[in-house]
Amino acid sequence: MNKVWKFIISISLPQIASGIGALFTTSKIPTWYSTLEKPLLNPPSFIFGPVWTTLYLLMGVAFYLVWIKGFDHAKVKLATSLFMFQLVLNSLWSWFFFGMENPGLALIDIVLLWISIVGTIVVFARVNKKAGWLLAPYLIWVSFATYLNYSIYVLN
Repeated sequence: MNKVWKFIISISLPQIASGIGALFTTSKIPTWYSTLEKPLLNPPSFIFGPVWTTLYLLMGVAFYLVWIKGFDHAKVKLATSLFMFQLVLNSLWSWFFFGMENPGLALIDIVLLWISIVGTIVVFARVNKKAGWLLAPYLIWVSFATYLNYSIYVLN
């Protein structure tokens, strides 16, 4: 497969995860989510879309930088597995939090997501340092999202 297709697929995978999450999220923001007690540092809802779009783009570029090293390397296989696992956890969070309206279950998921992102960063950096660094904003945002999730769980 040539690099152009690898790039398109790499960028598309996080966008697919985003779309899956949006299926559970979009209708719940003006209804269920708007009724929740939120922490002091909760950003306005319009912030989440642009932030996540940027993060998903960075994730795709990072994955591309790893993938082009070739699947014949064990580190690339491990990195791909961790990347896919964290994408699944990312999508599951939306289902748990918004779809099931269960901040407690979502909190467990987001802690596992955070751990898997750290693992993905470490393995990505072993393959390509830039790829590891491209995931740093994602980790920072998920750290903040964990605070928000925990606060909403406690407050509600």
